[in-house]
Amino acid sequence: MAEEIQRKVIQAKEASRKLARASSLQKNEALTGMARALIQGEAAILQANHQDLEAAKGAGHSAAFLDRLTLNSRRIHAMARALEEIAALPDPVGEVAEMTTRPNGLMVGRMRVPLGVVGIIYESRPSVTADAAGLCLKAGNAVILRGGKEALSTNIAIVDILARELIRVDLPEGTIILIETPDRAAMLELLQLDQMIDLLIPRGGPELIRFVVENSRIPVIRHEKGLSPSKRMPAAIINFPRGGCVHS
Repeated sequence: MAEEIQRKVIQAKEASRKLARASSLQKNEALTGMARALIQGEAAILQANHQDLEAAKGAGHSAAFLDRLTLNSRRIHAMARALEEIAALPDPVGEVAEMTTRPNGLMVGRMRVPLGVVGIIYESRPSVTADAAGLCLKAGNAVILRGGKEALSTNIAIVDILARELIRVDLPEGTIILIETPDRAAMLELLQLDQMIDLLIPRGGPELIRFVVENSRIPVIRHEKGLSPSKRMPAAIINFPRGGCVHS
């Protein structure tokens, strides 16, 4: 299992180097192609989702959990529209901000560049798979997705569809990687790969977020309950493996 996860993470790392040089046109073509492919692949996604739902019902999950897990035609079309909206956003890569001129005439500014490889660990909402992949692609980052075991068949179907569009526009398939091993040992292995994964984002309940923060050797962005007093937005915290954190 450890070897398989490391192989996939290395594939994502290699893809991130090529993706960082991808043009806006190439990334946008991939995103709009992914949107079309999700709609065209609706039957396959719904079939996989039906398998996950039947297993979740058999395991006695709550109605609220089943609703989060459920996909239908309306939700698949919403996933596709989200990818189209991401494609329409300005490309952040290469954007220069806060440019100033020093007394000696030297111009200094901040340029946005890709992080590299972003790992996203989440629970039962399979729509997160497409959203996370699209946002990371737009920002020039490869993404490693580790969804909940209850949505595994659905996530596999979605990622297979998205990955085919990457190949069509000559982007590396390793741009979007799904960890298909559902047990917690696989997550622990992932959390130790700080030489290849640049940032982790857990999305889910308090138990999942606490587990990731306590066991990760990789910097983690996590959300916090409540709102940031200054921005009236959900507060976010960046945790660093060797202690310390930054609030935003």
